Amino acid sequence: MITMSSSDWRLAKSVCLSDRTKLSAEKMEDSVKAESAADGGGLVNAEKEPEDTLSPTDLSELLAAGTKEVHEKAENTQFVKDFLRGRIRKELFKLGDVALYYTYEAMEEEIERNKDHPDFSPLYFPELNRRDALSRDLDYFYGEDWREQVSCSPATQRYVERIHQVGQEEPVLLVAHAYTRYMGDLSGGQVLKKVAQRALKLPSTGEGVYFYQFDGIHSAKAFKQLYRSRMNELELDMATKDRLVAEAVLAFQFNMEVFDELEEMGKDIQEEVMDAGMPVHGAHGTGGDINKCPYYAAQMAASGGSAYVGQLAMAVLRHPTGQVLFAAWVAALAGLAAWYFM
Repeated sequence: MITMSSSDWRLAKSVCLSDRTKLSAEKMEDSVKAESAADGGGLVNAEKEPEDTLSPTDLSELLAAGTKEVHEKAENTQFVKDFLRGRIRKELFKLGDVALYYTYEAMEEEIERNKDHPDFSPLYFPELNRRDALSRDLDYFYGEDWREQVSCSPATQRYVERIHQVGQEEPVLLVAHAYTRYMGDLSGGQVLKKVAQRALKLPSTGEGVYFYQFDGIHSAKAFKQLYRSRMNELELDMATKDRLVAEAVLAFQFNMEVFDELEEMGKDIQEEVMDAGMPVHGAHGTGGDINKCPYYAAQMAASGGSAYVGQLAMAVLRHPTGQVLFAAWVAALAGLAAWYFM
């Protein structure tokens, strides 16, 4: 049986985050994924319209169904999972904003070019534009000379080139790119804003997360319904709708390539990970893992969870101070045994 003094309990408590942080991060992740399962556009998405107003051949329904698999893959990239859990590195977050800036710069340039095109004009909503908001975020993170400090990454450049290609050659396919990005921004993006503010300890006044603020849209739910109804009213044959689904899948794939690229960049960034707004001890943190949180394991053991006693011992032994305490305990026990058998 393992016993610990009050000072040992305090040590165990100090070497990890409490499980409350883990539960909070999981709750935020669940909130995002709950919205994400509802529609089909973007990293995270919107509520569906009442089923009796929709048809299986409506473009919004085809996009939701056709991108379901790739959408789930995008959500399960390591970069996105870490973000949803509130495990964010500030430098990586900044690089993510840079990628977003170049993406939206290209998309909004092509949208402006095609605002009168019959296959896109019903979806022309300047209040959705994100380029200026991202520019303000980059001003906050890098300073006013941020354009001299950043560049478009290879994965982002491939995404940007595709957006320009469809905007100049097949404007109808812009619908897929706009839907994939903006619907996600209006939905779970609002949850991601709170995650980022908390994890990076950003000001509550919005600096650093202007990207997620849509000042010209008073009801995100009503706007998303309007946007989907406008998409469904486009006069498109099934062949064109199928091509739009394929383009939306491609947009998700471009996004995943950017996520993977950011994840690789993160391996070279030596920086304290922020977890749900609180510093994690060490570069990797506990992540709420009970095996790395002796305080939580101790609580469970004290409340009758005997299965946690072994985990508690292993957790304490991983900590240098715990190892010293254990060595002292072993030395004392060895001395007692030597005295006993003399």
